[in-house]
Amino acid sequence: MDVTRRELLRQAGLTAGALSVFGAGGCVVPVVAPSAVAGVEVGATGGSYTLPALPYGYDALEPHLDKKTLTLHHDKHHAGYVRGLNAALADLAKADAGGSVALAPALTKALAFHGSGHVYHSIYWASMRPGGGGRPTGGLGKMIDRDFGSYAAFAARFAAVTKKVAGSGWGVLAYEPLGGRLVLLGVEKHENVFFAGAAPIMVCDVWEHAYYLRYRNDRGAYVDAFLQHLVDWNGAARCLKAAMS
Repeated sequence: MDVTRRELLRQAGLTAGALSVFGAGGCVVPVVAPSAVAGVEVGATGGSYTLPALPYGYDALEPHLDKKTLTLHHDKHHAGYVRGLNAALADLAKADAGGSVALAPALTKALAFHGSGHVYHSIYWASMRPGGGGRPTGGLGKMIDRDFGSYAAFAARFAAVTKKVAGSGWGVLAYEPLGGRLVLLGVEKHENVFFAGAAPIMVCDVWEHAYYLRYRNDRGAYVDAFLQHLVDWNGAARCLKAAMS
């Protein structure tokens, strides 16, 4: 079902002044200015952020990701980032109302951490589907060939970058609008080592809670399974189209 941008803003809980909004299918769509969002006036504010539902059942990605992992990951971990994001905003508002800036640096870091965690998890759920994997076709497939040489070269680089993220983080395929190209990023935590302005179109979560119950400490096997059996290239293509529009 198609929804309006006003409804997307309401569901995601983003303010009119946000850098990006969730588009259909969990995409992050860059916004040039608040006035570019239909039905939203400059200066309008959004409500609290909310946890989006999974686009499939908790057991839909088995055997590659099990029901228990998805249930804990979505209902506990992702929900925790949403709570942390709302709490950071509420505490910043209280500090502003009281005329104090002493806590602003710490709260701003919490805002970036929890907010980025919410965004990446929302994209992560949309980056997978039952029966996924394979090679992308169409415009996305052509861009991958252009920017990485071939799909095989892309897959090798994506696997290498994602498996070697320091500590916890994300493997990210993003569209970089200044250069008009796809880039691969190994994001640490949620908010570090990211190319500002790029729009993630597909992400792989490599925090241990994403895979430990099924793969133990074998991050490599999980990343390989993600590429071979889980990634939703049709969804990534839709997000690329949205990012380029």
